[in-house]
Amino acid sequence: MASVLRFRKLCYVESAVKCTSVGYESFEIDEKLDEKEEDVLSANNFALEINKKRKQPKRQPKEWRCLDSCCWIIGYLCTTWWLLLFFYHCLPVTLLRVPELQGPGVRLKREGLTALHPVVLVPGIVTGGLELWEGRPCADGLFRKRLWGGGSFTQIFKRPLCLLEHLSLHYETGLDPQGIRVRAVPGLVGADYFAPGYFVWAVLIENLAKIGYEGKNLHMAAYDWRLSFQNTEIRDHALTRLKSKIELMYISNGYKKVVAVPHSMGVIYFLHFLKWVETPPPMGGGGGPGWCAKHIKAVMNIGPAFLGVPKAVSNLFSAEGKDVSYIRAMAPGVFDSEILGLQTFERVMRMARTWDSIVSLLPKGGEVIWGNMDRSPEEGHVCDFSKKSHSKTSLTTNNVNNSDVKRGFLVKDLANYGRIISFGKPASVLHSSKLPTADSKEFSRTSTSENFNNFSCGEAWTEYDEMSRQSIQNVAADKAYTTTTLLDLLRFVAPKMMRRAEAHFSHGIAENLDDPKYNHYKYWSNPLETKLSDAPDMEIYCMYGVGIPTERSYVYKLSPNSRCKSIPYQIDNSVHGEDGSCLKGGVYFADGDESVPVLSAGFMCAKGWRGRTRFNPSGIATYIREYRHKPPTSLMEGRGIESGSHVDIMGNFALIEDIMRVAAGATGDEIGGDQIHSDIIKMSERINIGI
Repeated sequence: MASVLRFRKLCYVESAVKCTSVGYESFEIDEKLDEKEEDVLSANNFALEINKKRKQPKRQPKEWRCLDSCCWIIGYLCTTWWLLLFFYHCLPVTLLRVPELQGPGVRLKREGLTALHPVVLVPGIVTGGLELWEGRPCADGLFRKRLWGGGSFTQIFKRPLCLLEHLSLHYETGLDPQGIRVRAVPGLVGADYFAPGYFVWAVLIENLAKIGYEGKNLHMAAYDWRLSFQNTEIRDHALTRLKSKIELMYISNGYKKVVAVPHSMGVIYFLHFLKWVETPPPMGGGGGPGWCAKHIKAVMNIGPAFLGVPKAVSNLFSAEGKDVSYIRAMAPGVFDSEILGLQTFERVMRMARTWDSIVSLLPKGGEVIWGNMDRSPEEGHVCDFSKKSHSKTSLTTNNVNNSDVKRGFLVKDLANYGRIISFGKPASVLHSSKLPTADSKEFSRTSTSENFNNFSCGEAWTEYDEMSRQSIQNVAADKAYTTTTLLDLLRFVAPKMMRRAEAHFSHGIAENLDDPKYNHYKYWSNPLETKLSDAPDMEIYCMYGVGIPTERSYVYKLSPNSRCKSIPYQIDNSVHGEDGSCLKGGVYFADGDESVPVLSAGFMCAKGWRGRTRFNPSGIATYIREYRHKPPTSLMEGRGIESGSHVDIMGNFALIEDIMRVAAGATGDEIGGDQIHSDIIKMSERINIGI
């Protein structure tokens, strides 16, 4: 019995072991199956995920916004600027001092040229530095720091609205706003460089120093270029200080007369000074009738804006020019974005319209000088500058090569330059008989006819905010404006600005210069409404670049943006002429230095003052010195040693040499007399101002 039990127990144990072993085997098999199933499932899931992704629509690329374009443009410009500065400062000195690029100063010194006549430099608009003497809380830490010029432009990015507020003047007086005092930076450093690496007067100053000029015989007549010319005397005594400085330099340099070298707007500022200094007080400086004849040898005007510049029109009318309108077209809406709150053009216009100096640059002489609806002095002008040949000519021999003009003329659609503003391309080309007339009677504001926008828009930013939408549309209405009706237009759209500024400036042509009214200072900066001094031994030079397309008139359109605090007009950048046309991007171009047309720069020396005229009764000698523009051929030349551009011409070696030779005692005839490449003689012959 016991053996049977042991056998059963043994069998039980064996079976248990077998069962257990079988269980383990089956478990292992199940585990392997589970792993295989998991692999299959994971593979299936992976395939499903791929299918889902394939079925899902592809993510659309991020939409390119106007803001992106603006950021890229700004980034590109800044990067390019700093790279050029880096290469310039890192190039070996030996490369930067190639003998032929050292400037005329070294060569003229070797020839024995030395300083003789004291030299006074007179800067133009924008290029002179401005510094803060008193400001609002937002300008803390900027006392006597530059707000404008000389590399201070980091402040624009740090506190742009604060900067615009401090650069603005009082809208009614044209002087300082309450609690703000911004003044011109004195001395040569005030306008030698506009920004790091961007020279204005620096190259000329350096070359003058080579032949002995320094502080005792070289002076920068700094002034606040935002003010009207007479206000620079009323607020800062700038004209009195200039008179005293010239008298001191005259005496301390062995009674040698001064050579004045004004640039751009500084040309008409110095013209104002020449009249002011001989006028009795309190309006004038009390120097007496012979002051200019005693103290001034020559006035060498660089890029002279004697008769104004069309750029001033577009600046005051829509706060833009050709470059600004191009950027505006590339990134429409960015600068006026309500979301970003930039409203760049409105803010710039609000500031610029407080500067009386811009009004001084409006075209002078009306339709007699600038043309009417159907004719202008530039008729037959060559717009394809690359195919227009030039030759050195002399006014004294009347050797003007007019055949070059006919041979290079390629224009199919003629430019009516006399229409300085046209609304729409048809208004710029159709005969005047087919256009509605711009009657000055239409330009009148009455409280009954105007529904002022500022009732719903809050504070008026510009005077456009005080115009009804109907008045804004009536200004356009397929009309065109000449320089005569333009003044009526500006009086209509900006009456407060024009009322303030026209107390200081006039833009007409005098019928009788002996009329006592022309003794008022508002006429002194207009060469067509004032007489030159009785100084027959003095010389006047008109020195400017030619061969660069220069803004002459504009095609406008109503702005698509009709919201509050916006500018209702803008240059129509989509308007172009045919190949070889003067019309590009809504702007008609003529010959000039990129800022001042030849007509404005050269007419007074070519005809208005040539010989004894009613504007030049003592017969002061005048000379035209034109410099044909040649862009730089290498990095070594910087901005060009033969540039004719409005500011870059200050580094033109030929111009610098002319100034140095006259300062060293040469006369206009001794440096070659007239040097003419443009059609200024032909233009002048078409203008009758009653010489």
